[in-house]
Amino acid sequence: MRRRRRQPGSGISCDEMSDMREPQLAKVFVELADTLVDDFDLIGFLYRLTVRCVDLLGVSAAGLLLADQRGALQAVAASTERTRLLELLQLQTDQGPCPECFHTGQPVAVPDLTTAADRWPTFVAEARQIGFAAVHAVPMRLRSEVIGALSLFDTRPGALQGDTIPLGQALADVATIGLLQARAINRRDTLTEQLQTALNSRILIEQAKGVVAERRHLDMDQSFTVLRDEARNTNRRLSDLARAVVDGSATL
Repeated sequence: MRRRRRQPGSGISCDEMSDMREPQLAKVFVELADTLVDDFDLIGFLYRLTVRCVDLLGVSAAGLLLADQRGALQAVAASTERTRLLELLQLQTDQGPCPECFHTGQPVAVPDLTTAADRWPTFVAEARQIGFAAVHAVPMRLRSEVIGALSLFDTRPGALQGDTIPLGQALADVATIGLLQARAINRRDTLTEQLQTALNSRILIEQAKGVVAERRHLDMDQSFTVLRDEARNTNRRLSDLARAVVDGSATL
């Protein structure tokens, strides 16, 4: 008989948790194959990746940095607004788990942020102020090519349990493969062109979030939810809707 390991602090074993999320995993891996369709929405795809990481890995938030055509990291997706701002801080200071993970190509694990105060002083101070107590990062890579990093934040200190890190790396790997195969391409130029388009779309989306937030008196997370739901309900690309909101042709 297989011996079941118990998840600390719960009555559910690690094996039982694994069994419970198997159907979710199958659904997510199918969803990540969305890159193979013609009308591929890169920003929507990357945002879904961060949300699915939160759902499946039991972390509090996730963020994603990708390299542009110059090899410089850019913040392209996050599961929450405060996480996006924390990702931007990492770019501004060039300190934190994501830049380190990207440059080394290796996972970064900090189960207790207080131990990294000397390593990343500005990042740790801001992350702790937000409420995060631990952070892990895995590279977005295919073989020796690293195109970004996926960060996983938690409000509870401690190492991630069981197969959480390998599963997070698997999600990052599948997403990377999807990006690299997105138009059945093998050349980096096409990938960087897609990433640059995504960065331009990100600017439009941030502007649209601000417009919606001001008009409806919402915070930025709520504004993004309104935009995402409207794009889904009207079968429009998120970037196209954001452009319409900014130029005034769509008022939601």
